[in-house]
Amino acid sequence: MGPLKGLRVLEMAGIGPAPFCAMLLADMGADVLRIDRTARADLGLDLGHDPRFDLLRRNRKSVALDLKNPEGIAAAKRLIARADVLIEGFRPGTMERLTLGPAECLASNPGLVYGRMTGFGQEGPQASRAGHDINYIALSGVLSMIGRPDAPPVPPLNLVGDFGGGAMFLAFGVLAALFERNASGKGQVVDAAMVDGAAYLSTAIHGMMALGLWREGRGTNILDSGAPWYDVYETSDGKFIAIGPVEQRFFRELLARLGIDPSAFPEQFDRARWPEMRARFTQIFQTRTRDQWCEVMEGSDACFAPVLTPREAALHPHNAARSTFVEIAGVVQPAPAPRFSRSHTATPRPAPVIGGDADEALPDWGFSMDEIEALRASGALPESADRPERIQ
Repeated sequence: MGPLKGLRVLEMAGIGPAPFCAMLLADMGADVLRIDRTARADLGLDLGHDPRFDLLRRNRKSVALDLKNPEGIAAAKRLIARADVLIEGFRPGTMERLTLGPAECLASNPGLVYGRMTGFGQEGPQASRAGHDINYIALSGVLSMIGRPDAPPVPPLNLVGDFGGGAMFLAFGVLAALFERNASGKGQVVDAAMVDGAAYLSTAIHGMMALGLWREGRGTNILDSGAPWYDVYETSDGKFIAIGPVEQRFFRELLARLGIDPSAFPEQFDRARWPEMRARFTQIFQTRTRDQWCEVMEGSDACFAPVLTPREAALHPHNAARSTFVEIAGVVQPAPAPRFSRSHTATPRPAPVIGGDADEALPDWGFSMDEIEALRASGALPESADRPERIQ
């Protein structure tokens, strides 16, 4: 099910944005086969041995191949030759050293879309350096803009670099290359760098900066908590609410809900009086609990929302009505997005046991059972006895 049904994607095991990109494609119906490593590797945070909690690996099958074994490399090349898309997130040059680089793969499969996910890109002075989300968004200029004016920049989880600037742009690039392939019949390489993607996400800010509407100091502008009407406030029970009425008509609605006379209140864009406005908002919002403010504000155009924890978000009536979160194998997690009017997506399956799908997946990719057993005999594929049963 899903709009990408029939698309064959091969994913080289990695961490962060590359698996998230593969998850996006799998959630949309693509047949994604993940090539995992035969030995336990350092793939970031240790999520234990229960695959249910490794949500970025959901909705696909796993085959473990020893890519130091010539037979493992040969098997990988056979899989690549049958794929529409290859996704890899290694440092530049790693796939080439494995003889699985774009030149070799496109020679055997001219229609292949070869998706490459890195932090700094395939070339440039920093290309070979190790890094993580925080480093990439720092170099892109984005991190400097997030935080309060009297404090250091605040890392916004790893959402801007890994997932927004990385996985989303890789998925977008892959789909754009597939669309172009319809006309040319040819595949190509998609070079997705998190520095590039994070910088791209800040395009609107660069426009405002050039126009003089945005200051370089963080926490001083209309969308970075500088404006008192675009910020988070504490309530009487120690919880928080968020307001963001940028447009004047919504700002007037907020004032009405707060019982404030606009004629006796600072003008919305009068920066000199923002401290006065902030102090008043702070005082008012501390007079009620978060839930009481929900009763006052929700259903209005005041651009208000309670600040929910992830567990609270899953239970909120709006999210429940839209099934924004689903429970899979006992684990609550976000549902696939976006929605489609006809190409409905299926409920995701739990992540597979690493290497646990060889007998089921490899025949679909052109391997006979005799060839699978030959791979096991060569050591390129783990013995079936080493593979636990898939979690249902």
